[in-house]
Amino acid sequence: MRKKWKVKRGYLKIHLAVDARSKQAVSMEVTEETVSDGSQTEPLVQQAMAKNDVGRAYGDGAYDSRANFNFLAANGIDPAIKVRKNASRKAKGSYARKVEVIAQQTDLEGWKKEKAYGDRWAVEGAFSCIKRIFGEYVSAKKFVNMAKEMATKVSLYNLFMRMTPHGG
Repeated sequence: MRKKWKVKRGYLKIHLAVDARSKQAVSMEVTEETVSDGSQTEPLVQQAMAKNDVGRAYGDGAYDSRANFNFLAANGIDPAIKVRKNASRKAKGSYARKVEVIAQQTDLEGWKKEKAYGDRWAVEGAFSCIKRIFGEYVSAKKFVNMAKEMATKVSLYNLFMRMTPHGG
């Protein structure tokens, strides 16, 4: 797209942590497109822990790293992160990840049920809702203003979620 339209700006990447029960965003990071999802686990969880009781953290394979498992374990948070199919059962510095690898490789469906892994879709639902309400674009030109615009949209999304009688 950049070649065709001679666009110099990159894409924004919005990283959200969503409360699976209330469906509200509890923390957010706005980064450039080159920043990996997994690298944002720690800042998202720290922001969420500042105002909420975080018992479990859901994530897809992009969040599968020893650092993330160690961070969650150090903070007493149950990881519900899907590991890669070819993941090694050796700890290699992360016993918490080893436990999850063995559980998933032994009985993936049982692991999903035990962890309520389907609740991870609360985040996907939040993204979908935000995109449907506000669109997939930002009007701002400067990165700092783009981040503020996204924060405003997420705040409005949270307000809408609080206004719905069923909570989502």
